[in-house]
Amino acid sequence: MNNIFIILSAGKSIRFKGKLPKQYSIYNGQMMLDHSINKAIKSKLFSRVLLVINRNHLKFMKSTKKTKFIDVIYGGKTRADSSRLAIKYAKKFKPKNVFIHDAARPNFSINLLKRLNKSLIKNKCVVPYIQIHDSAKYLDNKVVKNLDRNKLYLTQTPQCFNFNYINYLTKKNRYSVTDECSLVLNNKDKVKFIKGELNNEKITIHKKDNLNKITYGIGFDVHRLVPGRKFYLGGVLIKSKVGTLGHSDGDPLLHALTDSILGACGMKDIGSHFPDNKKIFKNIRSTILLRKIIKKIKNENFLINNIDINIITQTPNIKKYRSIIIKSISNMCMVSRSQINIKGKTTEKLGVIGKKKAIACEVITSIKKYEN
Repeated sequence: MNNIFIILSAGKSIRFKGKLPKQYSIYNGQMMLDHSINKAIKSKLFSRVLLVINRNHLKFMKSTKKTKFIDVIYGGKTRADSSRLAIKYAKKFKPKNVFIHDAARPNFSINLLKRLNKSLIKNKCVVPYIQIHDSAKYLDNKVVKNLDRNKLYLTQTPQCFNFNYINYLTKKNRYSVTDECSLVLNNKDKVKFIKGELNNEKITIHKKDNLNKITYGIGFDVHRLVPGRKFYLGGVLIKSKVGTLGHSDGDPLLHALTDSILGACGMKDIGSHFPDNKKIFKNIRSTILLRKIIKKIKNENFLINNIDINIITQTPNIKKYRSIIIKSISNMCMVSRSQINIKGKTTEKLGVIGKKKAIACEVITSIKKYEN
């Protein structure tokens, strides 16, 4: 289906007052912008996702998945400018319809996308709305007056349009507007309003409770170090005279990590999913097993919030490999490197680990589940 999903994400988010612009902050387990991207892709309603960003924010998008279905362009000084630039850019793809969405609304559902798309069959403009439940007032020449709340609509995004129609209105418009629906109303044309979602609110200020209701899982694994085996750690091949003994490739870090993820999601343990008495898993790379689990938890709407790792070993020196292991785990788990922490520990030469005959890893992973 030749629809394009435009995400307006060029704002500076001054009111948010977070360490990062709000669209790049971690919200409910992943970067806020990624919520909109992932739902658009998962809906299978769009041939392309178009991100409109501030040219100074490109550095914040390292964790965003790169696919042929995603285009990134720079926005303008205002929301209206960014929308106009996006519509102009989208023209070359000759789309049938275009959905225009604010990145600061990560909580819309895929079901809403489907309802909007269905309404576009017979309408050129479809906009979700909710009615207000509080008493409303307005200030008129220093006099406060009542408004009839039953006649008040709060519009949301995505706002959806026949592309040729919105392209025409955008070229025609000479005024600054706060949303694309205003272009239609100013032109005295019909807007099809459908019921929006209460959760689909625009996030303006930083709320600490966005990170609440997170579950945690602990993983632990230990392997002997023996000659004649390869030494994999976090998916990285370590140069060593000894390697880890195990049924698979014996990667203790990925085994512990996989167990911690499964534990946080309430999905038993690694042995339940990949039994060591099955030949199919003999010498299999642990990277393959972890990727299978990541795919499984994402299908269940679980998201990794952060990963904390202890590598307990006398050899190798973890400091030397920390960055490359973090990069490896980041790619497999599809999270930002900033969400992964690795600490190297020794046993002060005590026990089998201290004698360089074994290595152990323990991992704590925090997980957030979201609803479609």
